[in-house]
Amino acid sequence: MATLNWQWLALHELDSAALYAVLAARQQVFVLEQQCLYADIDGEDQHAYHLLGWSNDGGSHQLLAYLRCFAPGVKYPETVLGRVLTVQSARGMGLGRELMMEGIRRAEQHFPGNAMRISAQWHLERFYGEFGFAKASDSYLEDGIPHIDMLRK
Repeated sequence: MATLNWQWLALHELDSAALYAVLAARQQVFVLEQQCLYADIDGEDQHAYHLLGWSNDGGSHQLLAYLRCFAPGVKYPETVLGRVLTVQSARGMGLGRELMMEGIRRAEQHFPGNAMRISAQWHLERFYGEFGFAKASDSYLEDGIPHIDMLRK
């Protein structure tokens, strides 16, 4: 499993290169790869923490993994994880699991004692279940893709 260099930052702490990398990765994964036309820049990034996982191979500085996290009470009573992604070139290397472990660790550190919520693509229910998330809703369409709400106590 590859190791990433992690950054956990509020939006105003991201420099322009990091912000560009985040927006480019989210566009590539959620808009282009998933062929889902929606407004990724949704006015919520300024209320979130951003977890960025950068390559650690010495030569390149590339964003490979990302998620955003909202404090309890911002969107739901629980801490919320969302926009979870690994870039296409880094898939199959265990980085998604590393990202989730680091995201949960950071969320628990910053918001101790709070449950966590995620709106998961339906086909990823088992993946998120590995981290203690359990199905908490029926399937629903979000931007044309089946999702379920999942909670981690």
